[in-house]
Amino acid sequence: MTSEMIPETGQFVLSNVRLHASLTPGLSAAFDADGFALADITVADGKISSIIANRRPNTPAGALDLGGRIVMPCFVDGHTHIDKGHIWPRKPNPDGTFMGALNATGADRAARWSAEDVARRMDFSLRCAYAHGTRALRTHLDSVAPQEEISWPVFETVREKWRGRIELQAACLLGIEGVRDKKWFESLAKRVAAANGVLGVVTYMLPDLEELLDRVFAQAIKHGLDLDFHADETDDISAISLKKIAEAALWNGFEGNILVGHCCSLARQPDLDVLDTLDKMAKAGLAVVSLPMCNLYLQDRRGDNTTPRWRGVTLLHEMKARGIPVAVASDNTRDPFYAYGDLDMLEVYRMATRILHFDHPVGDWPQAVTSTPARVMRLDGFGTLAAGGGADFVVFRGRNWTELLSRPESDRIVVRDGRAIERQLPDYAELDDLMVR
Repeated sequence: MTSEMIPETGQFVLSNVRLHASLTPGLSAAFDADGFALADITVADGKISSIIANRRPNTPAGALDLGGRIVMPCFVDGHTHIDKGHIWPRKPNPDGTFMGALNATGADRAARWSAEDVARRMDFSLRCAYAHGTRALRTHLDSVAPQEEISWPVFETVREKWRGRIELQAACLLGIEGVRDKKWFESLAKRVAAANGVLGVVTYMLPDLEELLDRVFAQAIKHGLDLDFHADETDDISAISLKKIAEAALWNGFEGNILVGHCCSLARQPDLDVLDTLDKMAKAGLAVVSLPMCNLYLQDRRGDNTTPRWRGVTLLHEMKARGIPVAVASDNTRDPFYAYGDLDMLEVYRMATRILHFDHPVGDWPQAVTSTPARVMRLDGFGTLAAGGGADFVVFRGRNWTELLSRPESDRIVVRDGRAIERQLPDYAELDDLMVR
């Protein structure tokens, strides 16, 4: 089957598709040990009009027989940095370390991040994500003065341009020490609220961390904002800002959504400390997103010709067992924090399955790239397939998990509003004039 076989208008039926139980909650079927069942999907006027189990299996007259290929809802990428994307050719990480990334990015931002530069790289990134099957994406925006006055207006323009193709959200990004400037931080919170954004900071183990967290929560409550933290992106066992965030959420009585990214150091801490943190996270209603590819790249890079000895990811299985919503996401792409990547959430899920053991059993882990981030981002109807919902899904060649996750699936078919899109990835040469050092 090719994309040309899907009609551009009217009604059609995809027969003998393989759907996963965790992504099609309304489907009544006998699911196999991997969570799959064969079904027929009827699409009409850009919507899914029905999903019916195919128990024979057979192919209704006039239907397109997919022969058991997997169909998944379009992806939701809950943690990215498209304002940084694709600067690697002009400002690579000199040594692959976190500090190397931080310094290289800061220098490039100060020297090169004009409105045109940011807008073009954002658009390039979004064309990649769209072609790979992403329907919604949250990006962090470096908001250290004066960059916030450049990047937020650019984001709002880009969001409007992409409306209907990718639902875009943005969270401000700055080190929590920036919160010490009360007047400036409140003006930033107002700017974020005006853009319908999310309030975000990077937390470190500072002496006044608790006081600064209280200021962050106070501004979020005042302006009705959700929160998105970068926390403990380090192997330092003493880094416990994740626990501090949970405690601050509890004592501030915060009722909004809180997403915390990275949380790497938790995996290296003593069991009793881990259990205490997990209990507080669950009570506070935190959600967590792990960034397996970026953290694998940066964490435990020793720089002395030794092999890294841990994976850099957090304790998603233990969190999920406590009812904490967990997701994985793309994070950085072709910038000093991660030299690779293409905002392809299938690649993220494939790598996460191998790094984090999202298998034996697979269970409902596919929700980590679809419905779970959608709920955290307050996107109703995203990340699942259901009758009455939008016909936004991806058709793969793979018929089971080992087939799906063994190849890049570069010939996947992405259907949006009931139509197969043209999946043309942008050429890196488009950005050559921005890459002159």
